[in-house]
Amino acid sequence: MYNNRELVPESVKAIWNECLSIIKDIVPEPAFNTWFSTIVPLKYEDNTLNIKVPSVFFYEYIEEHYCDLLKKTLTRVIGKGAKLRYTVLVENSEDTTVDLGGGHSTQPSSMPNRFDPFSVKTHEKIDSQLNPNYSFDSFVEGQCNKLARSAGQAIAKQPGGTFNPMFIFGGSGLGKTHLLHAIGLMAQELHPDKNVLYVTASKFQTQFTEATLNNKTNDFLNFYQQIDILLVDDIQDFAGKTATQNTFFQIFNHLHQSGKQLVLTSDRSPKLLQGLEQRMLSRFKWGLHAELEMPNFETRKEILLRKVEDDGLFIPNDVIDYIADSVTESVRAIEGVIISLLAQSTLTNAEINLELAKRVVGTTVNIAERNITISSIQQAVCDHYNLDISEIQTKSRKREVVQARQIAMYLARKYTKNSLSSIGEQIGNRDHATVLHACKTVTDLIDIDKGVRQSLDMIESSLK
Repeated sequence: MYNNRELVPESVKAIWNECLSIIKDIVPEPAFNTWFSTIVPLKYEDNTLNIKVPSVFFYEYIEEHYCDLLKKTLTRVIGKGAKLRYTVLVENSEDTTVDLGGGHSTQPSSMPNRFDPFSVKTHEKIDSQLNPNYSFDSFVEGQCNKLARSAGQAIAKQPGGTFNPMFIFGGSGLGKTHLLHAIGLMAQELHPDKNVLYVTASKFQTQFTEATLNNKTNDFLNFYQQIDILLVDDIQDFAGKTATQNTFFQIFNHLHQSGKQLVLTSDRSPKLLQGLEQRMLSRFKWGLHAELEMPNFETRKEILLRKVEDDGLFIPNDVIDYIADSVTESVRAIEGVIISLLAQSTLTNAEINLELAKRVVGTTVNIAERNITISSIQQAVCDHYNLDISEIQTKSRKREVVQARQIAMYLARKYTKNSLSSIGEQIGNRDHATVLHACKTVTDLIDIDKGVRQSLDMIESSLK
């Protein structure tokens, strides 16, 4: 127990950390990370612990859902008659004092008159900033993007449902921006009453800076409070921008707690992001992660055919096949080759043929070796065993399914740079221990089972 004297800052932290250790054992980890890990203890005197919270909304939520827990925790740590005083970060008015010893939370009469940045009086229709050309109809589906595309359509049909937030990641030019717009356009069509907004992280940063300079931060927060489906592109651009991250953190929490949908994109998975606060990364890990991989040959060819058709061009089949086989960097690189090919043909009055295509490809992109991905491995394994890819994604314990799943994990570890966790997540949503076990099982089978060795040789040959 602590007496009524004022304590030094380190002792105040010790009190709050003792409270947190009790609370952490009681509330679920996501709730703890959202509502308690960000609270800052300020001082302790006269049997009152003063803590700082980010907003009035934050204060009200804690009081509504965790008042009794806080009362019991502080009574246990400090003693009877313990009081809790809130200091709201975004407000300049007086502190809020809650008497936990009396058994009821009290709120000063001045509180209702405070301006709450999360209080929205009207639900104004806003410009979504969506590009009508980036629809699902123009997004070519392949094994490289099937999960992300399917989940995106599910979100558009039922925003705020199972996949919230959704985190899409992958290299440049693989279709992340296109997919964001497609989700927004479909959602807008199915739910015309909802406000949808596409914004890049850099534009969000610029808006926030301007709002701060013009003393309009509350208007900025109010605007984002109106959004029902928020689509944020290139979230990695928030790296190192602490003030912007703090503001986005508040918006994220409020929208998520209100059942609003968030979809984010990045050039890498959350665990590889640098320069972002841990509390933000923990939010990103709540929902579905969907990786966009390099498209395989068939998908690249379909993208080319769609592009040629949309632009009203005629390109011979052997040229289409050559480009699809040679340009493996990204969808953007494929589109760039088509533009360059058309330009060369027009400017030099040359026929579009294989010779011209080789010349353009040679000067436009690096011709890469065939890229082996987890998706291509799963496809090759399932083709060999005459299975559908969806079967190895299930928890089926059928012998042939289990063996195919284990071989896919073994080959993914051998031919890709993905971590064990990433391999497990993409092949049946398993953990890294399962992948380790699968690799050991296949290694043992290679030594004693001729059939497994032959199957592996055939699958590996098809990959190269």
